Amino acid sequence: MLQVRQSQDRGYADHGWLRSFHSFSFAGYHDPRWMGFGNLRVINEDRVAAGTGFDTHSHRDMEIISYVLSGELAHKDSMGNVATIPPGDVQRMSAGTGVQHSEYNHKADAITHFLQIWIQPSVQGIAPGYEQKSFAEADKRGKLRLVASPDGADGSVLIHADARLYVGLFDGAEHASMALDPKRKSYVHLVRGELQVNGTPLSTGDAALLQDESQLTLSAGKDAEVLVFDLAA
Repeated sequence: MLQVRQSQDRGYADHGWLRSFHSFSFAGYHDPRWMGFGNLRVINEDRVAAGTGFDTHSHRDMEIISYVLSGELAHKDSMGNVATIPPGDVQRMSAGTGVQHSEYNHKADAITHFLQIWIQPSVQGIAPGYEQKSFAEADKRGKLRLVASPDGADGSVLIHADARLYVGLFDGAEHASMALDPKRKSYVHLVRGELQVNGTPLSTGDAALLQDESQLTLSAGKDAEVLVFDLAA
């Protein structure tokens, strides 16, 4: 079964300095039909205005992934990490027993556009952790590149959750297929462009939710960048 979640049906919040689309219920957006999918809890598509950002705030017992699409995101946390996240990098923060952090766009003339992703952990009460890695465009071109996993396979960042995240870039004749476990769930989020998921067309911001499926096929891309989640049911 494949269900399409269209971009315009997501929650939306405009705070002036921050414009955010919510794939699932978050903050002031609440829809009991969209509380998450499997152990995927949050996908927020955020645009942070120049010279602004998220002041220091707390998290616990959540695996948080930041994926920058354009601009840069400055990160500082209570573990002592100070970093800048550019496009192409994947940042993972395990909140565990508790962590405080801030996220800022220090550019004076550019918006930072990024995805913040929350995945429910398979274990709670662990020590907080941080990891950041860069993945080359060539490794994602016309294929699905594993970027986050519970075992750090293929150089991916390690998450303490029963989930895997892949990233791919597709244009023209480029295509990819992946076997799925019908007992699990898959979530395909199209970051930009156009793409067909098992023959169903998606446009920028759309998502496909797959259950009881044994195969994923991505094709007919037009400047497409896509995230694919393999999730616990």
